[in-house]
Order: sequence, then C-alpha cells, then structure tokens
Amino acid sequence: MKPGHWPFDKKPLLVFWETTKACMLACKHCRAEAILKPLPGELSTQEALRLLEDIAMFGKPTPIVVYTGGDPLMRRDIWDILAYARKLGIRSAMAPSVTPLLTRDVAYRLAEYGVSSVSLSLDSPWPAVHDEIRGIAGTWRKTLEAIEWFRSAGLRVQINTVVMRDTVEGLADMVKLLLDKGIRTWEVFYLVPVGRAGKALDLTPQEWEDVSHFLYEASRYGILIRTTEGPIFRRVALIRAYYEEKGRLEELDSRLGPLYHRLIGRLRDLLGEAKGKPKAHTLGTMDGRGIIFVSYNGNVYPSGFLPIPAGNVRTRSIVDIYRNSLLFNRLRSSVKGKCGVCEFRELCGGSRARAYAYTGDPLAEDPSCIYQPGSIPEELARRVKRITAPSRGVEGA
Repeated sequence: MKPGHWPFDKKPLLVFWETTKACMLACKHCRAEAILKPLPGELSTQEALRLLEDIAMFGKPTPIVVYTGGDPLMRRDIWDILAYARKLGIRSAMAPSVTPLLTRDVAYRLAEYGVSSVSLSLDSPWPAVHDEIRGIAGTWRKTLEAIEWFRSAGLRVQINTVVMRDTVEGLADMVKLLLDKGIRTWEVFYLVPVGRAGKALDLTPQEWEDVSHFLYEASRYGILIRTTEGPIFRRVALIRAYYEEKGRLEELDSRLGPLYHRLIGRLRDLLGEAKGKPKAHTLGTMDGRGIIFVSYNGNVYPSGFLPIPAGNVRTRSIVDIYRNSLLFNRLRSSVKGKCGVCEFRELCGGSRARAYAYTGDPLAEDPSCIYQPGSIPEELARRVKRITAPSRGVEGA
C-alpha cells in the first residue's frame, strides 16, 4: 500500500513507543524529561509483547513501530521485544540515544533482529553546540561514528534535528554535513515547548515560515526532508512549487524575512546553486491521524508532544483507542480558528501540539503559522482541493 493511500482514520502509519524514560543523556529540550533510571509503572515484558499483538491487529500492512524513549537500549528486554515484533510481521525502526550502550556490535545486532532503519539526533553541525544541548561532551563525534556503524550494518540512517533558537543558524551547514556523510533523509523537528523545552527556545512565526521555505530549497540538493510538528512545511512546499512553475519565485522570496535570506545565502555559498528537483516529503500525517504515541506506562497520546491521554493500553486496545477515542476523532474533524477553514487543512491542519502548548486547546489554530486562508491564487486553491479531495493522505508536492 502506498503511503499516499494509507487509511489514516483506520490505522496509524507510525506508532511511536516510548519504551522507557531512562537515558544517559540530559538534553536541554527533552520531550520525555528523561532520567537515569526507569520510572515505576513501565510496561512489563509481557505487557510490551501484548502491545505488539494489539498493534498487529491493525492488519497488514502493519504500522511501523518506532522504538524511542528515553533510550530504548536501556530496556533489558529490548531484544525480546524486537524478536517478537519480527515474528508478528511488524516493521521496526529505532531512535537510540548515542551513549556508551550504542556500539558497532549493537548496530549489527539491531539489523539481525529486523530493525530496518534508525534515526540519530544531530542538532548542529558544530560539536560544541550539539554537545551542550545533549549534556554530554563527545556526543557529536560519537554520533558521526554511529552513522558509519549503522550504514555498514545495512540499516537506513535518518538524522533528526531539532530547530530552536540554539540551532537555527546552523541549518545550512547541517545540509552540507549530512551530504558529506552520505545521509539522504533528514527529519526536522519544529520545537514545541513541552517537557524541558521552554518557550524561550522557540522561534517567531515569521522565522518558522522562513525555515520552511529554506528547507524546501535545501531539498533540491538531493536530501529528502520531512518535518515533525511542522505541517506548515507542506503548505509552503505547494506554494513554492506553484510560484516556481509560474516563474515567480523571486516575488515570493521578496516577502520572506532575514532568516530565510541568511540561510539560503549560506547554503549557496557552501554548495552552489541547487540543480535538482525538490525532495520535500509532504505526507499528510497529523497528530492523532497517522501518528500515535504510547508512553512508558501505556498511556496513549496523539503524539509525543501533545500530552493529553486518550486511554491506556493496559485496559484498552490501541486499535480501539486510535479509531474510537473522542480525542482522536475531534483532532481529525473539529480543528478551530483559521486552521479549520484553511485550504490546506487536509494537508497541514496545523500543529495540534503547538496549539495546545500555547493555548491549552489542542483544537485551536497553530500559533506558528502566518498564512491567512484565502490568500493564494485561485488556480492554486483549486489545485490544492484536487490534491486533497480523493484521499486524506497525499505524498509529494
């Protein structure tokens, strides 16, 4: 089944499972507020295996389970869990922390246990900045080593970068670093002030718009770019594609802020003019629609950044929670404010996590978005309607 035709209202594409809160790092923006030891109430091995059985009940093809944390390698039974997932035919991915637990041997063992891809966090091209964010000296250097371990083991490697006040000016240099290291998939996290991440780390709405336009242009250099909690990127991708088609990109760029012009100027200084087609990934997943998050104690959330529980897997099937919970259904149908009337609602919908972080209402409009509904050319509005009408999931710009 192609992602563009995935039945998002029936089953998620991605199940993020916070296997544990335990982690040896001390990241300043940590969503999980991770600690050194597991918290009481963590799902037992038997409960973990039962969760996998429930996930398999979504049917084939199953959602991809992304084992995250904390650090999933801190769970002593992680190998039993991975083996059982493989037995059930569930596709597995992992987001391990770069700590002494992560070694070359572990990278090869993950491949043997059926993990097909891993995501590693690299927040800055500059070692001092990344290490300061992660709280442990030497993490940047070891992350680059880990990239080579996983690639040599045959696993797909995705790099995750959190965009925030500390990291935003390094985005152009990050593109060059990733290309130099042979990385072709980049997941860019738009910071949500939750967990340890305070609002002082957030960008302004204009800066988020600038970042989104920059990322679209960066994807021309041969790297697939996706965003987390940055659905406005999908709107920007369609708008830039349209203006490029009409030969009006300069007009569009003239409306952007200084951050965009600094970043795109630096990128071109580093890599020259882009010659490739954009590889902006615009799959229409949203919090609670295509995405589901299971916490260390079994609570289920629309995403890891939207801390409103919809149920617990100890007492209710994850399939039932996803399909029938009031919260999930409201997120899919009852968005308010300009997000509720926007032409890009089915493609973007706004970050529900950011709306909740700033207003206390997950259905409110996304405060990071500067777009005003109805302000695109009529021809583009018709095109957006055609793209989103046949299916509630679309891929490609």
